[in-house]
Amino acid sequence: MTIDPDIKRQRLDAVHEQIAAQELNAAERQHARGKLTARERVEQLLDPGSFVELDAFVQHRSTLFGMDKTRPYGDGVVTGHGTIDGRTVAVFSQDFSVFGGSLGEAFAEKMVKVMDLALKVGCPVIGINDSAGARIQEGVEGLAGYGEVFYRNVLASGVVPQISVIAGPCAGGAVYSPAMTDFILMVKGVSQMFITGPDVIKTVTGENVTHEELGGAETHTGVSGVAHIAAEDEEDLFQNVRVLLSHMPSNNLESAPRYEPEDSPDREDPALDSLVPADSTRPYDILDAVRLIVDEGDFFEIQPLWARNIVTGFARLDGHAVGIVANQPKVLAGTLDIDASSKAARFVRFCDAFNIPLVTFVDVPGFLPGTSQEYGGIIRHGSKLLYAYCEATVPKVTVITRKAYGGAYVVMCSKALRSDFSVAWPTAEVAVMGPDAAVGLINRREIAEADDPEQRRKELVAEYEREFANPYQVAARGYVDSVIQPSRTRPWLINALKTARSKRVDAPQRKHGNIPL
Repeated sequence: MTIDPDIKRQRLDAVHEQIAAQELNAAERQHARGKLTARERVEQLLDPGSFVELDAFVQHRSTLFGMDKTRPYGDGVVTGHGTIDGRTVAVFSQDFSVFGGSLGEAFAEKMVKVMDLALKVGCPVIGINDSAGARIQEGVEGLAGYGEVFYRNVLASGVVPQISVIAGPCAGGAVYSPAMTDFILMVKGVSQMFITGPDVIKTVTGENVTHEELGGAETHTGVSGVAHIAAEDEEDLFQNVRVLLSHMPSNNLESAPRYEPEDSPDREDPALDSLVPADSTRPYDILDAVRLIVDEGDFFEIQPLWARNIVTGFARLDGHAVGIVANQPKVLAGTLDIDASSKAARFVRFCDAFNIPLVTFVDVPGFLPGTSQEYGGIIRHGSKLLYAYCEATVPKVTVITRKAYGGAYVVMCSKALRSDFSVAWPTAEVAVMGPDAAVGLINRREIAEADDPEQRRKELVAEYEREFANPYQVAARGYVDSVIQPSRTRPWLINALKTARSKRVDAPQRKHGNIPL
């Protein structure tokens, strides 16, 4: 029996009408919460008219708990591909208006399909998350679906960039997939992430905490370090995603796109010559140095509110993307602690995975002392940054601006960790430890026996500073390649990176290393 073509067309039209009705219902419910719909989010993120939806007709197959009476098209997640600034991306956007955005078997299959597509074609995958977790009505199928998603996250790690946008509440299993991606962005007052919600916590521990206090954007970008960027609203959120993507390649076999700069590669900035105070105990803002050096002063900081004693982020030098790691003397004197080490290590490993050269600015007096740091495992966590720099094979260039003491000096991409080029400013102090501490150890007896101990201590400190706390003794040994005026840093970096661009490193074959997690 042959079915009339008009009947086929009518059936297709009827399906499209149902999908349109679903979208209208979703818009009413989401807009009432001050949120965009799943499809509106995709359209706002991507280049206009570029979105190609996949699996819009998929429906769940569950029949228990009355689920057979409610089978919405798309099953609560919009999936497909499109472009951002003309570059292909895969995307999924969870729809909270359908079963609370909960993940079931068909829902997971749609997500996995676009993740597989991203791996196949070599494009970033962006997940817009707005989910209550696993779909209880489907039981273990939802949990198995999460497992399939997690497995793809691991397969894609270091192969294609993965960005998670948290656009609503994410609880339970819904938070683990974002946690394994490269970057997490949240919206203030809208996004939440937590393993167990406030009600469960109240029952188990007796603690009273709100959803926002427990897992809001400010909590995860400023306290836990789980998230990287806190946006003001959804428009700001998606703009941040676009800027972030502009600094990275589509996959691990490519380089990040180059943009023709308006800034001259030969530009020198005299303001850098007076940036570092003459008194080595006085702080200054390393961000001032970074912005005076990079193209157009444009620096996209990653995790600006967490572990603020170290700065990480993306910039460009002569149009080429670079990753920047810098000690921040304004916070904890720029010391390395547990959080700073973990923050920088993860950023270094991302840059290395995706062929983004690393520029390191060093002003570090050491590791933060204290029982809380030792008990918390600073030895293990500090080793993460050491491991990350040793492992990185991308071009690595280092600028020592002031203090570079002890093991922390070694960790911050020193020559011993295979920095390709290292330079020091005249204000640099490179030594095993600071002059006061060193003299106190080396000359303790001499100072105690002196007629004027305090005067003798000052003399010995001055002598130590002349001998060791300067860049010239390390330059004499080749541990830095040169000592330059700070104003010359931009052209020096650009030339160094240009030279190192063709760098190749042969490493021993192995399955993988064992980073001290």
